[in-house]
Formats: sequence, C-alpha cells, structure tokens
Amino acid sequence: MDWFSDSDDSTAGFATTLTEWYEHHKRDLPWRHTQNPYFIWLSEVILQQTRVVQGRPYYERFVAAYPSVQAMANADERDLLRLWQGLGYYSRARNMHKTAQYVAGDLAGRFPETFLDLLKLPGVGAYTAAAIASFAFQEKVAVVDGNVYRVLARVFGIEEDITTTGAKKTFSVLANQLIQMSDNPATYNQAIMEFGAIQCTPVSPDCLLCPLQQRCQAYLTGRQRMLPVKSKKTAVRERYFNYIVIRQGDRIALKERTQKDIWQHLYDFCLIETEEPLEAFRELPEGKTLNWVLQEGILKGLSDERTQVLSHQKIRARFWLVEVPEGRKVVLPDGLIFCKPSETERLPKPILVVDYLKSLRF
Repeated sequence: MDWFSDSDDSTAGFATTLTEWYEHHKRDLPWRHTQNPYFIWLSEVILQQTRVVQGRPYYERFVAAYPSVQAMANADERDLLRLWQGLGYYSRARNMHKTAQYVAGDLAGRFPETFLDLLKLPGVGAYTAAAIASFAFQEKVAVVDGNVYRVLARVFGIEEDITTTGAKKTFSVLANQLIQMSDNPATYNQAIMEFGAIQCTPVSPDCLLCPLQQRCQAYLTGRQRMLPVKSKKTAVRERYFNYIVIRQGDRIALKERTQKDIWQHLYDFCLIETEEPLEAFRELPEGKTLNWVLQEGILKGLSDERTQVLSHQKIRARFWLVEVPEGRKVVLPDGLIFCKPSETERLPKPILVVDYLKSLRF
C-alpha cells in the first residue's frame, strides 16, 4: 500500500497524527520555548552529533556564557573550545564561532529569515537551515535528519539506501510534500523528529502503541529492523598515542595541536604516535624527545591504555609520566610550555587528556 499517494486526506492525516502525538509526548526542552534564531541555531549545532541528554547541559552553559550572537562573536576561541570540551567534533565549535562572527559583523547581528539565505551562512547546511527557518520564522521547509529518515522509510516502505544521493533527494522531496499539509511547520518538524527519537526508535520501536501502526509499511510487513536501509559504516582506523607527560612540581607541559588533524587548537601532552601499541618505555622510537626525557627527567609511571572512539578513528593512548626535579632549569621540547593547574584548567583539551589529568595526584 502506497499510503502517501493514496489521497490528499491521508497525507494531511500524517501531519495531524504526528502533531497530536507530539502534544502529549514531547519532552520539555529549553530551545523549544523560544523563537530566537540564535538560540535555535546554537541548539542545533550542539545536537548535530550529540544526544539530547548529553547536549542539554552544554546548551545551557553556552546560553549563560554567550547570551547573544554578539557575545559569542567576541569570545576567545580557546574559551569557546574549553566550554565545548567533551562534545567532540571540535570543528563544529570552530565553525560556530566563525558563523557568529559573520552574523554579528556582516549581518549586524540579525540572522537571515529564509531557508535559502540561511544556507549562505558558513557551516550551516540544509538541516540546520530548515530548523531555523521553520522554528524561528515558520517557513514550510522540512528538516531531514536520521530520525526523519527512519520514520519516513518505515511508514512509506522506502527501501533506498539513505547514504546515497538519490535517496536523500527522495526523502527530502517527500518530507517537503508532507510539511505542506501542516498549519504549523515548526510544530510538525519538532513532532516528526521527536517521534523518531522516542517512539520509532532505531532498535525496539514501540509499535504496539504507535498511532501510525496500521498505516506503517514496515509494521504491516514485519520490516522494522530492515528499514531504513543504510550501507555499512567506513572501517574505523586505530591510532596509537604515546603521551609523554612531563611534570615539574605542580606544573604540566602542554602543547597546542596546530596540525590539520583531530583536536585542532586543543592542548595535549608531548606525543609520539606509533603504528603498534607499546608496552615498555624502551620501545619508544629514538629521537629528540626521548633523548630529552632520558637526560632531564625520571620515568615515574605508565597508565593503563585509555581509548576514545571518534567518527572514523579509535584513539588508543598510554600516558608515560616523567618527573623533572624541581628547581632545575630546562628547555622543553619544541612547542611545549609548562602550565600551572589554573592555566591547565582553562585550556581546551581532548576529553582523553581531561580524564587523565583528573587521575593525577600532585
């Protein structure tokens, strides 16, 4: 049964059913109580790769620290990255800062009010532009995220691979046809995303109490686990980080990551990356860094392996703690600077480094 093409009435019923469900089941989230495009944009950037339960406290901290787009534009990037610490995908934070500066400067603090104009903002894609346009300005343009893919694929029995360009066009066209049947595009967009998040979930969807049950092609044919169709993920690359943690008294040597790699503009320790995991200090490749440590420092300990999984990488890190006697004047290896605890706290760091620092005792 092709429910979508069955009749205009049934199409309109899809939007009505979702919005009625939403009014009874929606979560009380702070960004749903505003039409301010700055706050909506901020929430969408934070939630792009982040679950609501994790993202909400970050949103609240950012609103408190930067209550306007002008305030964010004036922020020091290191302070912004420090506040972002733990969310990952740090390029989102850097792009967010650039967009705030553009809006505050070139656009005199006013966000564009249409989907097409919002797309012109640096770092703003179709999904974020649609969210701002509909939530803040009531434009009838559909958001299409993972939750929307899942709901539409299951309800309408769409078997196209959602990672392909053709499928993305199919879902976008369908989503934008459906939103035209709603009198309130902001509520409709919130409703379909919320429905996918808490009712039509990836695993074990609540089909028994689903208001779309008898119209859902996946339910009627037993294909809930098969839809949406998504090709396998790219293999995860494993990287082995050997951190040399140089400590003198209560000071720790840190270095800014300036390369175009993960964690750009964040601070970590002296790093030796190897192709295989190492178990002993003597296995570290010889070089200036190792020679410096052998001459100036005393090896005090080795941490257990700690891991952090990124989108396409898995970082496996070990931390080699090296003590430099207090009072000795040393010239640190290139790029490293000694930081006191208060300075270390203020600098933005990968969560892997943050967690290790918490385990150190001074």
